[in-house]
Amino acid sequence: MPGDQEMGVKLPRRDPPLDDKFVDQLLQIPEGPGFETKRVGDNRRKIETVVAFSNTEGGLLLLGVEDESKARGRDRLYGIQENPEAVDELRRLLRQRITPVLEPPSVEPPRFIGIGCTLRDGTRGSIMAVQVAKSTAVHSVVDGGTYVRMSRSNRQISAAEITELAMRRGTVSAVNALVDVPFDLLDTVYWREYAAQRRLTRPIAEALRHLGLAREDPNGTTRPTRAAVLLFGEEPSGLLDSKCAIRIFHYRGEAIERTTNPNLLRPPHTVGGPLLAQIRDARDVVIRELASGVQVGPLGFEIAQRYPVRVIQEAITNAVIHRDYHISADIHIRIFAERIEVESPGSLPGGVTTSNLGIIGSRPRNRALVDHLREFPVPPNLDAGEGVPMMRRTMAQAELYPPIFLASDDFGRESVLVQLSNQARPSIWDQVEAHLDRAGTIGNSEVRALLHTDNPVRASKMLKSWVELGLLVPVDPNAAKQQRRYRRPGVSPEVTLFSGIPENDASDES
Repeated sequence: MPGDQEMGVKLPRRDPPLDDKFVDQLLQIPEGPGFETKRVGDNRRKIETVVAFSNTEGGLLLLGVEDESKARGRDRLYGIQENPEAVDELRRLLRQRITPVLEPPSVEPPRFIGIGCTLRDGTRGSIMAVQVAKSTAVHSVVDGGTYVRMSRSNRQISAAEITELAMRRGTVSAVNALVDVPFDLLDTVYWREYAAQRRLTRPIAEALRHLGLAREDPNGTTRPTRAAVLLFGEEPSGLLDSKCAIRIFHYRGEAIERTTNPNLLRPPHTVGGPLLAQIRDARDVVIRELASGVQVGPLGFEIAQRYPVRVIQEAITNAVIHRDYHISADIHIRIFAERIEVESPGSLPGGVTTSNLGIIGSRPRNRALVDHLREFPVPPNLDAGEGVPMMRRTMAQAELYPPIFLASDDFGRESVLVQLSNQARPSIWDQVEAHLDRAGTIGNSEVRALLHTDNPVRASKMLKSWVELGLLVPVDPNAAKQQRRYRRPGVSPEVTLFSGIPENDASDES
């Protein structure tokens, strides 16, 4: 039986619940990188803002609200009732006028959330919040350009900036670019080892073309990709005129002393060559350094280095195959008395965060490197998505703290850092981890319960030690010590203005 609308009967509009108090809070938010207000009407600028939010850090577009420079307080509330058809049109245009479409797997579609309120003229109406998530892709307005969000406006970016943004997000890999390197410089022992393993008999240029590691440039000349040079060239840094080696620093003590006489135990070691050799040689150098660089701790005891070799190799392998090769910078491995740090250039690729590493599966930035490194006779990894879980499991078996992963947001530079701690892990930490998995944060009272003690000082000391190790960070550093809560680094509790609020389009009819 046909519905009422199919029979031409127009049902009454459903208004969202009235929430003037919440709207008053929204009106106090200044426009900025993640927040903008617009009256309903022309949608061109609104589409640009949605694209800019998705290409930057996400944001909230509030519809039916005048710009703060033109009105104050409730005088800004015109509501979407001023032009309800424009909201329906915006929904449609966001699906039709943005490429690629704002949908999984790159991003969740914008959420439209209606909020009832008293409008500027005293009547009841509503405004519409459009919540836009940060995307892992780079989006553009069809025939209208590509935008990123600035402090209070949108900026159209150039083709070069689009490529740069795509590389940072991992949607485009620098290793797939063609380079002007003769094929005979890639016909090395590493190529012959690889070719023998795969039973390749064609000349190297033809073989690389079949492997996707070479193709024709716009002039019809066949050239190798950057990946081919990284895999087979004897000195990729020289051939590519870019820094793509590994530098190993061994420090005395627990921190870098930035003085005229740095606290290095010996001069830094540079490991170059093709990537497979870099991984093997860097692992061997680190193991030799750990064996020969015994240090004395603050209590006078020799510090035993207990790192599992598998974990060291996996950390180096991940840095080599997942780093951003359009950044001219070396991987840095820093050895301290109580930890090892492996820092690689570039941010985490699209969709990967420090909180979901090892959970969402393999999402390599440089698929060509991963695919071909595993085909060598003795590959450094199996590309089975097992790396990070294996590291955590192996460190736990050695009764060491789990590896810590930090990214750009944690220390303000475009790189990813893996920290391996040499300190023994108390069994209480397992219980703390289980609590964090359930609740997200922990405080002094929960630690006391885990310790079976009423002594807040003891719990406070343990929390302090975990913060110093980098395993925990305070949620609010300004909170009183008794009320302070802690979380894992890089894992922020999802507290948003609209968490848990269902979508409710005040312009819908049903």
